[in-house]
Order: sequence, then C-alpha cells, then structure tokens
Amino acid sequence: MDEFFLIAGPCVIESEENVMQIAQKMKEITERLNIDYYFKASFDKANRTSITSYRGPGIDRGIEILKKVKEIYGLKIATDIHEPWQAERVSCVADIIQIPAFLCRQTDLLVSAAKTGRKINIKKAQFLAPWDMKNVIDKVEASGNKNILLCERGTSFGYNRLVVDMTGIAEMKKFGYPVIMDATHSVQKPGGNGNTSGGNREYVELLAKAAVAAGADALFFEIHPDPANALSDGPNMVKLDEFEGVLERTIKVYKAVH
Repeated sequence: MDEFFLIAGPCVIESEENVMQIAQKMKEITERLNIDYYFKASFDKANRTSITSYRGPGIDRGIEILKKVKEIYGLKIATDIHEPWQAERVSCVADIIQIPAFLCRQTDLLVSAAKTGRKINIKKAQFLAPWDMKNVIDKVEASGNKNILLCERGTSFGYNRLVVDMTGIAEMKKFGYPVIMDATHSVQKPGGNGNTSGGNREYVELLAKAAVAAGADALFFEIHPDPANALSDGPNMVKLDEFEGVLERTIKVYKAVH
C-alpha cells in the first residue's frame, strides 16, 4: 500500500515471550495486508501515574529484546526515549525514535534524537495547539534532521479527559511532514483510575477511521494479547486477536479518501 504506514505493539516490554508473540502475529497481519510496519515497544515508561507501577526492563535488556525482534522477524523498530543520553543508545536498533507527548518541548531531548539521523516521531503534547508544533519542528530541523513525523494523541479537556480535534491533523499536515494518529492513547483517561490511567478502548476504531478520513498518513496502536492483565495502558489497548479486523476496516476508509 502506497504511503500509509503503521506503528504498533505493546505499551511496554513485559517479557521477551510477550514481545515475540506480538511481533510474530503482527508480522503475519501486516504481510497479509501489505502494510509498511514498525514494531513499537517501550523499554521504560518513565511517566507512569504511580511510583509503584511497572516501568519496563530498562534500556540494556530492552535493546537486547528489540534487536531479537529485528533479527528474528525482520521488523523495523520504534521505541521512545525520555532522556537525551538514551538517543544514541537506542539508535543501534530503532528505525524510529519517539518523543513522548509530555516531553515534546524538551530541547535537549529533541536535539539528541535528531542528531542520530533516525526518523523522529514527535507526539503533540496534550497541552499544545497543533500550530504550536512549528517550534518543535524547528528544533529538529535546526539539528540537521528532516526525517520528522508528527503524532496526534488527544488534547487535555478538563480532568482525566482527552478530546481529539480532527482539524488538528489538517493543521499539522501544513508543515509538510507525515501525520500519525495515535488511536489508543487518544482514548486514554490520564490518571483516571486513581493510581493508574483509564481508557475507552471501544472508541479506538472510531477515532482511527475518523483520522484517516481527515487525512492522517499513518496510525499508531498499542496492542496486547490480554489487555485486561497488561502491565501498562491496558484499558486503551486493542486485543491482539481483534486487531486485524480493526485494521482492515480502517484501511477501507483510508483507501476511500486517498
């Protein structure tokens, strides 16, 4: 399929077994549907709601597992960083380095990621207007990197709620870079369950379809075999066995408008 691409995988690396199970299934799905695909998983979730929440295996073990995904399944890799020094470390395995939404204005983080030469997926902060991403883009471009992706993931709207303004996709496309819709984080309720975040996964497909209809170039999903027992972001993740249907139906909308 021309142009369209997909970033998807578990929120966080829970175990090598879990990652390999998801990677194998996703390789099968994306090859069947002929989709350009990046496997995404985090080695550390530094922005969890509670200090007691699971964060991940850490950067050393995380890179080791992601390298196995690349070697065994031949998949391209996306992973996020939270501190500038991590950029160079993950560049040995990551085809896309992701900048978390809460950190998208952090100059040193953007510059360090840009200098790796990798594609940089910048999530628009929940508190930023779409046009405010111009200053974020300038920081990456000034560091010598124009391999930029912009990602919509909802905007803060009162307590524990996010909304998605689909006109923001059109606004960000004016910058000339691909725009991704993060369909799972956009249904999140940050801190909505007290010491964890809640979510409404029943709206994931709806937002994905609306986004591609509005012009989104790509989609981002978090996926898990058993979301109810996932160690991070369970309430908004798509069940692995149901994902192919969600993707097929959404792709029909994409083809209709592109």
